Amino acid sequence: MGPASFLALFVMPLTLCAQRQASLGVGTGIVRYTGGSSFSALTLSPAAQRLSALTYLGVSGAVSLLEGGVWASQGRADVWVALSQRTGGVRPAVSATISGTTRSDGVAAGSGAAVIEAVRGNVALGVGGVTGVIQQEPGVGALRVRGRAWWQLNTAPAQLSLTTEATRFLGAWYTDVVGGVTFDGARTVGSVWLSGRLSKTYGSTGAASATVQYFLTPSVALEASGGNYLRDPFQGLPQAGFVAGGVRVFASRRAAMARSAPVQPVLQPLVAAHRGDTIVVRFRMPAAKSVAIAGNWNAWTPDTMHALGDDIWEAALQLAPGTYYFNLVVDGNEWVVPAGVAVISDGMGGLLAVLNVT
Repeated sequence: MGPASFLALFVMPLTLCAQRQASLGVGTGIVRYTGGSSFSALTLSPAAQRLSALTYLGVSGAVSLLEGGVWASQGRADVWVALSQRTGGVRPAVSATISGTTRSDGVAAGSGAAVIEAVRGNVALGVGGVTGVIQQEPGVGALRVRGRAWWQLNTAPAQLSLTTEATRFLGAWYTDVVGGVTFDGARTVGSVWLSGRLSKTYGSTGAASATVQYFLTPSVALEASGGNYLRDPFQGLPQAGFVAGGVRVFASRRAAMARSAPVQPVLQPLVAAHRGDTIVVRFRMPAAKSVAIAGNWNAWTPDTMHALGDDIWEAALQLAPGTYYFNLVVDGNEWVVPAGVAVISDGMGGLLAVLNVT
């Protein structure tokens, strides 16, 4: 069974401020694999995601018309849930993925994986299981161990990530290493991924892919992708290369896109006060039960602020001189831009507050 359809295109946000996003893509593409190819004259690929301080849910899919009137579909859902509201130290979390493929002239297949993680800062370690089933074939299960890390770049709207997964499949181990960079500019959103599979039993191989979106308007983007991906042993999908392109329409409008020099904010950036070797920021949040601060200096991981009374909350930070961007998390799930502080667009329809450390 060859790939059901070419890879659906969707890009996840770089910051936690874009809490919701839904879109629909229309395009065409081709998948080439050993022994044949699948050309799609038309593909519809919906995608949606929701993000909060404690949860992430992403859903995507594609329905494609292939040669000879064959219809193919694929879908995927990703869930991440923090099991503790604490914003410092080690936090337990659970992540799960469910995916499936079908063809009108072939068989259906599906896979699922669940991992329990320990998250600290921008590093997560976890262990879990993965299973797969192909129509008319017995299912298979495997142990999976995973480590991942991510870094938000201070000088550019980009994020780096690295994931290593070791899977014991049918009595032997293989290890997937995936690294990538995502970029979110004023009009352009893109990503580049490199992956490798290492195994003495199953052999070693690699893959690379790239995706780019260019926004014609705040809610319409041209998109294209190409590259190849590794074999999926749980759904019986071979290693293949792909090229795809299309147009994507978003339900929510992207923030106003800069055409020349950035617009200078009318308000002034927040200037942190110094206290010894730390800098201190304070905010008034009436009726708040808890407040945390998250910024590009800590990979947007909320850090708990301390209540001083009279609705004043304080955070002491270790930051070098420079300009930073942040938001507040109120009562564990509401992302808030503090009033009276200069802001910039996050590129996804939200705002980021500006902090200066001198």
